[in-house]
Amino acid sequence: MCGIIGYIGNEQAQPILLEGLKQLEYRGYDSAGIATLIKGSVSVRKEKGKIAALEKLLDKKPLKGTIGLGHTRWATHGIPNQSNAHPHVDCHGDIAVVHNGIVENYEELKEKLMQEGHRFNSATDTEVIAHLIEKFYKDDLEAAVRAAIREIKGSFALGVISAKYPDTIIGIRYASPLVIGLGKGENFIASDITAVLKHTKDIIFLEDNEMVIMNKDSVKITTIGGRPVQRDAVKINWDISQAQKSGYPHFMLKEIAEQPTVVESILNHRVSQGKESVYFEELKIQEDVLSKIENINIVACGTAYHAGLCGKYILEELVKIPVAVDVSSEFRYRNPILGKNALTISISQSGETADTLASMREAKRLGATILSIVNVLGSTVTRESDGIIYTHAGPEIGVASTKAYTAQLCILYLFAIYMGMLKGAVSQQKVKELLSQMQQLPQIIAKLLADQKVILKVSKEQHNKKCFLYLGRNINFPNALEGALKLKEISYIHAEGYASGEMKHGPIALIDKDMPVVCIATASSVYDKMTSNIQEIKSRSGIVISIATEGDERIKHHSDYVIYIPPVNELFSPIPVAVCLQLIAYYIAVKNNRDVDQPRNLAKSVTVE
Repeated sequence: MCGIIGYIGNEQAQPILLEGLKQLEYRGYDSAGIATLIKGSVSVRKEKGKIAALEKLLDKKPLKGTIGLGHTRWATHGIPNQSNAHPHVDCHGDIAVVHNGIVENYEELKEKLMQEGHRFNSATDTEVIAHLIEKFYKDDLEAAVRAAIREIKGSFALGVISAKYPDTIIGIRYASPLVIGLGKGENFIASDITAVLKHTKDIIFLEDNEMVIMNKDSVKITTIGGRPVQRDAVKINWDISQAQKSGYPHFMLKEIAEQPTVVESILNHRVSQGKESVYFEELKIQEDVLSKIENINIVACGTAYHAGLCGKYILEELVKIPVAVDVSSEFRYRNPILGKNALTISISQSGETADTLASMREAKRLGATILSIVNVLGSTVTRESDGIIYTHAGPEIGVASTKAYTAQLCILYLFAIYMGMLKGAVSQQKVKELLSQMQQLPQIIAKLLADQKVILKVSKEQHNKKCFLYLGRNINFPNALEGALKLKEISYIHAEGYASGEMKHGPIALIDKDMPVVCIATASSVYDKMTSNIQEIKSRSGIVISIATEGDERIKHHSDYVIYIPPVNELFSPIPVAVCLQLIAYYIAVKNNRDVDQPRNLAKSVTVE
């Protein structure tokens, strides 16, 4: 969602804040702004649109000062325009605030503040925070911020500066991420590590209901109530170059290309040399607890939900216990019934997904053990789970998830093998066979990436279609959903994913000569059923784009295009299939001149409900 960067030090703040905002662009935004302090006054520049527009404004009207806040906004209350962009100030322009999250009771607060004489300049919920701090200010900024926070209902990460405190930044976190970056003679706050990684690798992760009061030489952390908090910094082990394009035209293509390396790294770190066992050093949940698990429920959103759906097939196949999968936003409201000895697996790339966090908390309240599969070190999900498995996929900047998805699938395979061994559901010989087959996945993905001729042809000839249908069966049904989601996200073409057996229950009515249908028809136990569906599509003049296994000549007779993947065990086929689907979406979006890395209306991490 929105992005925050704050700086206090000896350097000019404007270029540091601008660079930080550029590192936060991937989160999704519609406007951007900066506020700095100099000579006892707050100065603000903000613009609708891309950071380039803000940069152009700053070229004409630069900001001086060594303390400041920057923000990228993703609209919730009020349309994207200059007035609604952050930072927001109080009536006298002495206090500037940036905010990620939602103030749920802003209407009643705003009405009361207006009755008290406060003047508002925007339609946002955030502006009430600046006026509340102004209202409670009595020569103590820290006390005024605490008093203001007590009035707010909702979620927030805040950055606050005041002309009356020219050497202080205050940051607050409640249900929206905020980190502290520690430097020498300078300090930072940010919603994301990437915003400050160029300047420091020493990061403190604020937790909910915590507040930081910093100057250039010191950092004080307290609870919102004022109780001191001691927390050590974490040393980040990746650098900013991993969050740059490295010569690729888009982050998304770079991240697709990184998948062989990501999968290989996961296998090298998680599988014993003899391919006889799997280990997770950070898991923390005791084996005797896991061995007694009788049912699993998976909670996730978006692409992570599709990984979870694949996980159901994988876990039930290898562990032989029932698995349920829920969209996080539904799980938290449906009064779920969790069986005895239940394990809840939450999947989140960012570790900050609001609905997934709420679902974890609900599952924990109901007595479940919580295991999280997550990419971002130190995120809220990791701190609230009983056990963690990191995907270690590196920073994913493209909004449309690619390498995070295949990394999540890899971890689900390995965890299922691990659980299958604990439960006695898979033999040692079977474990060795499965792990040996998984070791082939990096080379299989690399081979797909090396030959994209058919995918490029599909994008060239079908990019102007208005609607796509994606069909899959069994373990590749979730990939049909994921392929359709990818196309929708970055090309803005309407697409639907279906289980192939459901085609005759409605979707077949859509098929005509202008309807491309992506059919996942790799070698599998359901191959004959899938080819029957393909023949039904062709008999209605549909355009068939088949994903099949090398050597399958039969499928050519019923397809307009065939994208081949190397032979692979059906259980592991979702990973190479997913790579094909990512490339189809990417090249179609590029052909349609879309903003692939920052598609409209989307955010990388959905931190508000």
